[in-house]
Amino acid sequence: MSKKDKTLKDILDLILYENPSTQDEIAEKLGITRRYVTQLLQPLVKEGTVKRAYMIDLKSYEEIAQSLSDYVTTKNSTGNVLINDMLANMARHVHSQLEASFEAVLEFDEDKANKALEMDYVTNNMVEKIRTSVETIVSIDQHSEISKSLLYNEVAYDLERIGDYCGHIAKFVINDVYEIDDNILKKLKKMYDVSQKMIRISMLAFINGETNLKDDLMELEESIHILQAKSINIIAEQMAENSFDEKERSNYFIYLFRVIKAFERMGDISVEMMDVAIEFHENIPRPTTPRSFR
Repeated sequence: MSKKDKTLKDILDLILYENPSTQDEIAEKLGITRRYVTQLLQPLVKEGTVKRAYMIDLKSYEEIAQSLSDYVTTKNSTGNVLINDMLANMARHVHSQLEASFEAVLEFDEDKANKALEMDYVTNNMVEKIRTSVETIVSIDQHSEISKSLLYNEVAYDLERIGDYCGHIAKFVINDVYEIDDNILKKLKKMYDVSQKMIRISMLAFINGETNLKDDLMELEESIHILQAKSINIIAEQMAENSFDEKERSNYFIYLFRVIKAFERMGDISVEMMDVAIEFHENIPRPTTPRSFR
């Protein structure tokens, strides 16, 4: 492969897996000039292989990669493998988004909270790229199971929802004037740790087929509900000791409830993703009864 072809392949892989926003960002990450990025991408933009906002037509991508002799096996060149990689990258981003949001709360840092909220734009962009890629696979692969392919969209949407709840956590710092007291903060730290583990387990189940981890996931879900109940009891005691004539203090409790609810919902969404993984890998349909009534 020539140096020019390798650079083009590096650019395409970067667009697929790291979701750059501009050509300047692509150039910086690869250590090349923006002018060279433009030179290599311009023909692909004109023919529709690379779309504005930097999305790639998967069928064209596979044809280009094959022409560059970069694919080793047919298995590794399938659209599903690419989407798995995109989902894994999105999950890593959501883990980082959750970490950044909670760090903002721990340090009561408004600047960090705003940066955490900005990360949600990338999360939303990743969902759109996965949706577009799934549509491409369904349209070009007559042998694909449409119902299974669409499950990729569901997992991406679930990760986006978790990203939205990360925003609820970050907004606590922006909306409120009180720091969280140590008793509740200890519970929130545990809920944060459990949430991160649950997201990780559910993604291992979907991407790697490790559906045997469901029992571990359900134990974690039970623990997050227990932590939620204990946190709410502490808040109820604190509310009883405070006058609701203080508007700021009332808002503090409202926003704090949202943080606790955000962690609980992340746990619930993780279980939903596990159900999707079981349907995807084991062909066992998900329960039709809403989880709140099971």
